[in-house]
Parts: sequence; structure tokens; C-alpha cells
Amino acid sequence: MDLLDLLQWPAFAASVSAAWLIASRDRGRRNLGFWVFLGSNALWATWGIHTSAYALIALQACLAALNVRGLFKTEPDSGKGDKS
Repeated sequence: MDLLDLLQWPAFAASVSAAWLIASRDRGRRNLGFWVFLGSNALWATWGIHTSAYALIALQACLAALNVRGLFKTEPDSGKGDKS
């Protein structure tokens, strides 16, 4: 087994941890969750490149964009409310 094959396990753990954090009511934990998700996106994309899983790489790019959006949504409120 190639060492890069093992990369899927920390990617898995990061994804599950990030999902746990995102579900928090605490804004700081949710924000951290998006950062952890971005790390998992990088890990999954790296593993996808190694295994030539191009659909996985494309998925991770899309999910990373959504996670960046989530980071902006967890910034302190400006008093205007969430308009989605």
C-alpha cells in the first residue's frame, strides 16, 4: 500500500469532525468547522489526484467554494440578518 493511499483516513476524520463542528450553535465552532472542511477538501483532492479520481477532485473544488461561502456567513453579524 502506497503512503498516499492512507491519506483518505485523515481526510475522512477531518470531514466527520468538520460536520460535527458545523452543527454547533456556537459561531466560533461553526467557523472552525468550515476551516476543517477546507482542510479535508485539500486532503481529498490530493488523494483524488493520486488515484486519478477526477470527479472527486471536481467535487472537492465545488465543496471548497461552498465552505468559503460558509466562512463569510459565520463572520460577525452587521445587524442586517441573514438573507441567505
